[in-house]
Amino acid sequence: MYSFIWFLLIGLAAGWLAGRILRGKGFGIIANLVIGVVGSFLGGIVFGLLGFRTYGIVAELIVAVIGAILLIFIAGMIKKK
Repeated sequence: MYSFIWFLLIGLAAGWLAGRILRGKGFGIIANLVIGVVGSFLGGIVFGLLGFRTYGIVAELIVAVIGAILLIFIAGMIKKK
């Protein structure tokens, strides 16, 4: 139960950070938070496939932010079309 709560909190933080990093390229605060949660899952999968493991909250946050940035970038490309 606590790991799911941590997953959500890290995802929310990742979405907020990704929105701040990609100034103006996001979808608003609420959408960025949702994208952050999904992006943290995506980042975990991508880094897992590459053979990287995360240990600690800081490493998980970095992976989640990278996943959220990737997802915001992909969603922005789809939105443009």
